[in-house]
Amino acid sequence: MTSEVALIAPISGVIALLVVCYFIYFVLKQSVGTKRMREVSSYIIEGANAFLKRQYSTIIVIAIILAILIYYVLGWHTAISFIFGAALSLLAAYIGMNVAVRANVRSANAARRSARKAFLIAFRGGAVMGLCIVSLSLLGISILYYFFEDPELIVGFGFGASLAALFAQLGGGIYTKAADIGADLVGKVEKKIPEDDPRNPAVIADQVGDNVGDCAGRGADLFESFSDNIICAMILGILFANLGKNAIIFPLVAQAIGLIATIIGVLTIGKFKLSPNKSFNLALAITGFLCALGFYLSTIFLLGNINIFYAALSGLIASLIIGLVAQYYTGLGKKPVRKIAEASQRGSAINIIIGLSYGLESPFIPTLVIAGVIMFSYLICGGGIIGFYGVAAATLGILSTTGIIMASDAFGPIVDNADGIAEMSGIKDKVGTSLEKLDALGNTTKAITKAYAMACAGLSAVVIFLTYLRIVGLLDVTKGVFPVINVVKPEVLIGLLIGGVLPYLFSALAIGATGRTAFQVVDEVRRQFREIRGLLSGKAKPDYGKCVDITTKNALKGMIIPSLLAIVSPILIGFLLGIEALAGLLLGQTLSVLMLAPFFINVGGAWDNAKKYIEIGNLGGKGTKTHAAAVVGDTVGDPLKDVAGPSLHIFTKLVNMTALVFAPLFLSSII
Repeated sequence: MTSEVALIAPISGVIALLVVCYFIYFVLKQSVGTKRMREVSSYIIEGANAFLKRQYSTIIVIAIILAILIYYVLGWHTAISFIFGAALSLLAAYIGMNVAVRANVRSANAARRSARKAFLIAFRGGAVMGLCIVSLSLLGISILYYFFEDPELIVGFGFGASLAALFAQLGGGIYTKAADIGADLVGKVEKKIPEDDPRNPAVIADQVGDNVGDCAGRGADLFESFSDNIICAMILGILFANLGKNAIIFPLVAQAIGLIATIIGVLTIGKFKLSPNKSFNLALAITGFLCALGFYLSTIFLLGNINIFYAALSGLIASLIIGLVAQYYTGLGKKPVRKIAEASQRGSAINIIIGLSYGLESPFIPTLVIAGVIMFSYLICGGGIIGFYGVAAATLGILSTTGIIMASDAFGPIVDNADGIAEMSGIKDKVGTSLEKLDALGNTTKAITKAYAMACAGLSAVVIFLTYLRIVGLLDVTKGVFPVINVVKPEVLIGLLIGGVLPYLFSALAIGATGRTAFQVVDEVRRQFREIRGLLSGKAKPDYGKCVDITTKNALKGMIIPSLLAIVSPILIGFLLGIEALAGLLLGQTLSVLMLAPFFINVGGAWDNAKKYIEIGNLGGKGTKTHAAAVVGDTVGDPLKDVAGPSLHIFTKLVNMTALVFAPLFLSSII
């Protein structure tokens, strides 16, 4: 019976891919509009594909080198799993982004006739990414488990997914924010022209960046979170020795039901005459309810333990609470955003000081929520060694809605691009405010996704850490012995300290790369306005390709060293100082990430919406000194919320997965 039940995962994956094919067909059959709209869209498609081609070429070279190393030191099982994980992660991101850059112009064209149709096209375009990452992850893990029959042999899948995700998110983030900063500082502040104005040489690079960063990058991020946690939960399932394979396949079955729930939720979009906000909330509520029902049925049928259901439910609730906290700190019109906007009246320095205050405050409640979920899920499942499976179940609960959350996130850059295409192609008066309203919803869904990804990263890192302890023998399953990691030992203390500072070094490298790329974009935009006669008056066309080329080359350079830091540091500590010191490093870097990531994301989001709050007519509106100060704050926040913050989510999991994959080599270290 266990084998038949396990088939639910690959079957649901195939069903989801069929739905993906239908959504792609639905999007592509829509009209692209005027000749000018097709022209602008072609620039975005060309730029996005050029970046992905060069980025993927870089990732593939590094992946091949690592695969050869893994093959010789860990065996062919892990090497194949690694290649499979990296390849499927990149494939999901590639498919999703390519549909997104084609949905944007079609959504813009549809908005000329129907805001409801524009919303449906954009959301189904985003759903391609959401369904792809979940279905391909389930299919990949199911196939490997079918052939290897041991979850410990497929940890390479999670490592490959994590590696690809960090490159995709970091490279895409550097690209998009450098272009955005360059476009804003010269266009909005210096030349006083609107956002997405076709006269701005960086506007196409900015539009491309929305897709390679927010769409492809975030898709790879959630693919690896989803994959890592399923694999680690399967390994921890061995703790339930009396349940046999049921505890091992439970994560696959539970997430397969979550995938079916996501399909049902997405298909409700557009079925009722509701506003976009209410339609999205209804779809999310339906998906969440069906996921909870699926967890209840699968825990009763496979495990016969209702407490596992309660643990998973606590994870679902935690993601909701953390999302609400993020909306409070970043929501348009909420107190933090209003206070930051008001501070802008006194200049950019006060804007930044008040923003930092709210940003530093923002990790407190999410950290308490994650700590509460860990304690609740551990105790409700009986504590002791078995209680750790409850923690894994809580993380599965959070991740069960990955598909629809990612769909709503990819919806964001689609409608943002659609609004930009409408501006650049001269149909803004025909679409009215419909695309601006969808863009505002997209900003909300992107904020929810970032908060969701942070919660996933925090709990996933804990689950991966527990799996590491089990594999290296610090967690004795047979005797029920808790691990003892003596922090007084110099090597363990060194591991904690190095682990604690690594996220700061990583963030410095990521933010620095963004800044260096941005000032090159600023210089290029200024040069074109200075040297191309008639550009500002609209009588000449800018050279969009030059800014695209600058952001592409620098993003690829900037992503390599920070990404390698996540791989090299745990390997060095493991070899030189041993498994306990490496455990210290894992704890130290996880704690730092849990504090830094929400700080970066929330303060950046608050600065961004403080600017938007002024732009919609508050405190004097656009073109004032208050607005200029808010643009400066937003510029400071951009690399925090869209480069360092989201990349830290992946950084912590990649560090943990590197330790997990190479753990067998560290058991004979010199100390």
